[in-house]
Amino acid sequence: MTTVPRSAVDLSADEARRIALRAQGFLGSPDRRGGVRGVLRHLGAVQLDTISVLARSHELIPYARLGAVGRTTVDQAYWTPGTEGAAPHAFEYWSHAACILPVEEWPHFAFRRRAYRARPHWNHDLPDGTYEQVIKQLRAEGPLTATELGGAKNGGEWWDWSASKVAVERALMYGEVVCTERRGWKRVYDLAERAIPDDLLHDELSDTECLRRLIRLAGQSLGVGTRADIADYHRVKGEQFDAVVADSGLVPVRVEGWDKPAWADPAALETIPRGRHRTTLLSPFDSLIWERARTERIFGFTHRLEAYVPRPKRIHGYYAMPLLSGGRLLGRVDPARDGRTLVAKQVSLDSPKAVAPMAQALREAAEWVGCDAVRVERVDHPELAAQLVTALA
Repeated sequence: MTTVPRSAVDLSADEARRIALRAQGFLGSPDRRGGVRGVLRHLGAVQLDTISVLARSHELIPYARLGAVGRTTVDQAYWTPGTEGAAPHAFEYWSHAACILPVEEWPHFAFRRRAYRARPHWNHDLPDGTYEQVIKQLRAEGPLTATELGGAKNGGEWWDWSASKVAVERALMYGEVVCTERRGWKRVYDLAERAIPDDLLHDELSDTECLRRLIRLAGQSLGVGTRADIADYHRVKGEQFDAVVADSGLVPVRVEGWDKPAWADPAALETIPRGRHRTTLLSPFDSLIWERARTERIFGFTHRLEAYVPRPKRIHGYYAMPLLSGGRLLGRVDPARDGRTLVAKQVSLDSPKAVAPMAQALREAAEWVGCDAVRVERVDHPELAAQLVTALA
């Protein structure tokens, strides 16, 4: 376990919270010139998920930081090169989870590609020659979806993948194949040697150098964090963090109220963060709140995705989205859509002060997804329900 030396910089809990908010793009005026691609480069990873309520999570991430950027614009920014024949801006790979990553980070995941090649395969047996056939087909025909490669499933449940789907996903993990585009919600697979720019393609970085760079980037994206916070950003092991943090460029800090050592991006310590706070709803998969212990430590807020919790055991709802306002997490809402109405199925508010920000966030989200009305069904504090309805009007 790495410890912080006595010479570490001291931060108040409020300073650490502000540093974290600024690092994640929620404090200060957003850089709209960089757009969605700028958000991706700033965060270093945007998590993908199949659930779509207001929108899919990868759309909610830039919306939360930039405002009502068009959903088509979001997809084009991730998966469409700037000009025909140009290099991709992003690729998909296993980072914190399945994530969209800036294409410049391809070299940094060489350590993970090597690890996948070296370890036993999943519990999927491949017929002889299937892997080679998929590579041969991609080489001959160009980028293809799993359906075009012969079908994604055998006809059973969602995990009942066809042999060609298993083969191409294995090739994706190994880095022989890459996804830099989606059609609809389908991955489009291509040979990495064809899609990734030559100066980024080869796995020349050592495992140690890959990890050093990823820890540095994670520290920059978080602003300040503990060993567990920073390691979790790209899901590296604690001992891997320990081996490289001293050479990562991050500086040791002590944060008021934190009972564990922490590190910070030195650039984040140069000035006390000030500026305009965003008021917005957050995806449950937003990198600001990825790590539950960190969210509780910084915001005093317990966040849990309940989509996979049996309905009778849910507390806040299927897809409860935290409300961020004034640099605080003030409540949450479980949203749905009914035609052109955004439905707030369940609203949880920490205090009456959260009513106006929740109303603002709901109105803005409704407009963004093409709804012209908001309907509130349930508020955990009934005495605040009338206030929220009035504020929405």
